[in-house]
Amino acid sequence: MPEERSKLKLHSGAHRGTEAEFGNLAAEWGIPEVNFSFEGHQRAREQGVQILSNEDLQKGDLSMEIVSQRMSRTYARPDSIRRVIQSIYHMVTNSYHIFAVGWVQPDDTVKGGTGWGVELAKLFNRDVSVYDQDRKGWFTWRGDKWEPDTPMIPHRPFAGTGTRNLTDEGKTALRELFERSFGSPQS
Repeated sequence: MPEERSKLKLHSGAHRGTEAEFGNLAAEWGIPEVNFSFEGHQRAREQGVQILSNEDLQKGDLSMEIVSQRMSRTYARPDSIRRVIQSIYHMVTNSYHIFAVGWVQPDDTVKGGTGWGVELAKLFNRDVSVYDQDRKGWFTWRGDKWEPDTPMIPHRPFAGTGTRNLTDEGKTALRELFERSFGSPQS
């Protein structure tokens, strides 16, 4: 890996859909990945899996309360969903830019669990870009609003997350993001 890319790393969660696609693209471009997971979690990818301990997961509990307030939503609290939400904390806090695929809603939050990571990114002052599958375009949070953008992945650790229901347009947008950021994939 060239020197300018030596700090580059994908942080994700290995879920099917968007996160699996981020992992596939990272592998194609030779980018190391860390997939935060926990005991009992069914993963779509096994590369770079880091199993979070109960103590590690607890660090993400505080974020659940804060983000619930920011999003004006409550989430089901069964352990499996709770652990996924807790693991998102680790993806965001270990990354400089968060890239997500989903749907930006009228209240400027992002639909579903993906919205959790997006709100944490805003809260922790991380750069955050979302590919909106309905509007078929990228949007980056700037100050207090979403602005159309053509983001690029920085040569530093970044997070890739999003919906399990990735469309063909979403897949294409992710591939174009990698091409724009890094050129052609490694052979």
